[in-house]
Amino acid sequence: MKFLIKLFKFIAILCGLLVILLYIFDYDYILKAVRVTYGTGHKTAFLEDYKEFDNRVIKNSTPQPWNIHNDYNKATITDSLERTNIANGTIAYLIIKNDSIWFETYYDGFGKTSKTNSFSMSKSIISAMLGKAIMEGKIRNLDQNVSDFYPQFKDGLSATLTVGDLSSMASGLNWDEAYYSPFSVTTRAYFDEDLEPVILNMEGVETPGTAFKYLSGNTQLLGMVIERATGQTMSGYLSEEFWRPMGFESDALWQLDSEQEGLEKAYCCIASNARDFARFGRLYKDYGKWNGEQLLDSAFIAKSITPRFKDSPQYGYGWWLKTIGNKHFFMMRGHLGQYVIVEPEDNVIIVRLGHTKGPKGGEGSFSKDIFTYIEEGYNMLNE
Repeated sequence: MKFLIKLFKFIAILCGLLVILLYIFDYDYILKAVRVTYGTGHKTAFLEDYKEFDNRVIKNSTPQPWNIHNDYNKATITDSLERTNIANGTIAYLIIKNDSIWFETYYDGFGKTSKTNSFSMSKSIISAMLGKAIMEGKIRNLDQNVSDFYPQFKDGLSATLTVGDLSSMASGLNWDEAYYSPFSVTTRAYFDEDLEPVILNMEGVETPGTAFKYLSGNTQLLGMVIERATGQTMSGYLSEEFWRPMGFESDALWQLDSEQEGLEKAYCCIASNARDFARFGRLYKDYGKWNGEQLLDSAFIAKSITPRFKDSPQYGYGWWLKTIGNKHFFMMRGHLGQYVIVEPEDNVIIVRLGHTKGPKGGEGSFSKDIFTYIEEGYNMLNE
């Protein structure tokens, strides 16, 4: 018994010293990371982790429900798709054809109104907000310098950094896109309670506008620029310019770094549902027009879904791009396999949300499961 008491005291002292060291060396955000992830039985950020953070409401107005297709849910899900959905923990799978919900299924207790984390699908939404700010003249164009809004980036390689460079992932900034390292800036950004200085401490290490490199810090800085340009919070601007006029069916939540005057995590973390996430796919499919109103400039949309760099055909401005056979898809993508996939010529939108995604392999920067969600969805459509 005495041995156990001594062991317990030793462990308590060790844990206390570890906590003190984390605070001394400014790694105290790791304590929150451990509580939110491992403390809830997870190993990384998860679909409903928004409940563990402060959030700001993205308010809707009068809902405009999706039309329901005449053949709604008449198709049978293919065996291959069902196996993939179960293996990867899919919680929502939708096919929207000609702006009508043609097929939808849910798993694991989730349903049509269940809120789950968008993760990096929000990067496409931030890009849409950039397009709106340009359309309204609050940002001049894609070539406006970031330093016009944040003078911290007026020197060195970042002196020529533009808002377009941020949207197209070509900033040249020093950011470590490591999701599973407790010491990476990405982990810090997710759990730190004062995100702005983390972002403003980034420095240019490569010439901006010359090559694609996916960095979440780019989108966070872009969101902060949009806030300064519009004089509104990101949630407020998103609500006013998109959520309300597009008739989203539910309010959404945007995760903050801290309570009260917190800053939205622009690079991730809008909690909404599959039907509402799909609306941005429809908006871009229709080149910025929504029920007869031009919400975004069509030229901006066209540029967004076209590769900026020849050597990186997988990305435009905030949207992922992939050609499969003779079909050209653009998509929103998020951690753990959150997808809104659009084929405009076929007037098809496929949405998949879930707990995990398939392994990468042989398809560049796209995991194999994406191809299953597309191919099996088309098999169902072509039955």
